[in-house]
Amino acid sequence: MRALRAIITLSAIAMFSGCGGPGDNATVPTAERAEASDVDIGNHVVHFSAQSTDQLPPEVARAYNIVRSKNRAMLNVSVIEKGTNTPVTAEVTVKTVNLTGQLKNVTMRMIQEQEAIYYIGETPVANQETLIFDISVKPAGVDEASDVRFKRQFYTD
Repeated sequence: MRALRAIITLSAIAMFSGCGGPGDNATVPTAERAEASDVDIGNHVVHFSAQSTDQLPPEVARAYNIVRSKNRAMLNVSVIEKGTNTPVTAEVTVKTVNLTGQLKNVTMRMIQEQEAIYYIGETPVANQETLIFDISVKPAGVDEASDVRFKRQFYTD
């Protein structure tokens, strides 16, 4: 028994002695950059984000009639005029698909709170589902819409 314990101890020491971290020749992967959360579209900047609705404070969800759930995603878009840094109204439409090409229905609605203007929409999501958001934005007074695309993975478990 004593011999077996000595062999296990020596084996463990041998195993862990090689665990001192990466050596000089180790390849350490670089971290991926976070995706942009705003896009310059001429005289305006479009800000966008997506998160699960369970991250919203209950009082905010209640005030804006949003169902809080880890299985629901919320898209938030705002349009700011560059020169004045003022929120502006816009036509905001969204086409959303997952990686298998399944269309996800996201109907945007405008929320105006004092000077702030937001466009939000919700859709169900599954665990580890990645959604691709294609957003069309046409600020008031602008003739042509601009397109913004981003993707986000959601975790529900």
